[in-house]
Amino acid sequence: MPIEPHDRVRWGILGTGGIAAAFARDLQLVDDAEVVAVGSRRRESAGEFAARFDLPRSYGSYEELVADPDVDVVYVATPQTVHAANIRLALEAGRPVLCEKPFTVTAAEARDVVALARERGLFLMEAMWTRFLPHMRRIDQLLRSEVLGEITTVVADHGQLIPPGEHRLHRPELAGGALLDLGVYPVSFASHLLGRPATVTAAGTLLSSGLDAQTSMVLTYEGGAHAVLTTTLGARTPNRAAITGTQARIEIDDVWYTPTSFSLVRPASATPERFEQPRVGGGLRHQAIEVGRLLRAGATESPLMPLDETVWIMETLDEVRRQIGLRFPGEPAVEPAAQPMAS
Repeated sequence: MPIEPHDRVRWGILGTGGIAAAFARDLQLVDDAEVVAVGSRRRESAGEFAARFDLPRSYGSYEELVADPDVDVVYVATPQTVHAANIRLALEAGRPVLCEKPFTVTAAEARDVVALARERGLFLMEAMWTRFLPHMRRIDQLLRSEVLGEITTVVADHGQLIPPGEHRLHRPELAGGALLDLGVYPVSFASHLLGRPATVTAAGTLLSSGLDAQTSMVLTYEGGAHAVLTTTLGARTPNRAAITGTQARIEIDDVWYTPTSFSLVRPASATPERFEQPRVGGGLRHQAIEVGRLLRAGATESPLMPLDETVWIMETLDEVRRQIGLRFPGEPAVEPAAQPMAS
């Protein structure tokens, strides 16, 4: 049923991990939204999560969650190896979906669930929360004003120190490694600013597990711009980003993909212009607000995070994986993207 403008958006959370908890906390800051149910593979885990956030219902299966008639939209917060299956489950139950990034493991999976959402006329969006943050929206405004001139270079890194052990980024069966979980941020950032790359060149260092410890990418674009992107799980990098144009540049403070501030640097000015952004909550609420707005408008995807772009981001990641030899258990060697990069 359509959500009326005055209705609260009722969320069902599929999964009970750390990102699910962070999302539930941030939704408490949204006046016209609430979490009404949570689903887990274990009833005990769902019950503990529901008690922690004072939720009215908890379910010991994902099937029960998506069948709840009081759930307006499902937030998929499970490991990426089951994103495609969980998205499909929710869509087949008639539920709109916001799915954590990486959206899927492969572009083929992404194309499959996007086709299903369009066939069913249901809302679907990748939860690339960075794109909806206040500082990023302000940067978008500056870019539209053409204050930077023509963008020539985008630089971004995402590095975290994640020691070997049971962490999911060190587990091949969960499609771990730096690229999909961490590297998706700079790749999506470049995509948002420059569009679909014409060429992709990548180098990676693999662990004994076969997962990538570090990956670097150079993406080029038809207009001549370059994106230089790095990711690692072996060290905490500066986690900063910069957008350089022919007339000025934007330098985003650390941690650039979370709520933060930035500077606009003009060569003719000795003092950078600072854009400070107050931080309230963890930042995840902004994507939830956008989903609520779109659902009330009857939209089936976000113009700020379009489904076609989500697919080509996955194609870019597929191509990077092919070049560095990153594959997961049960996968054949990674083939080039089914749809060639723009030329």
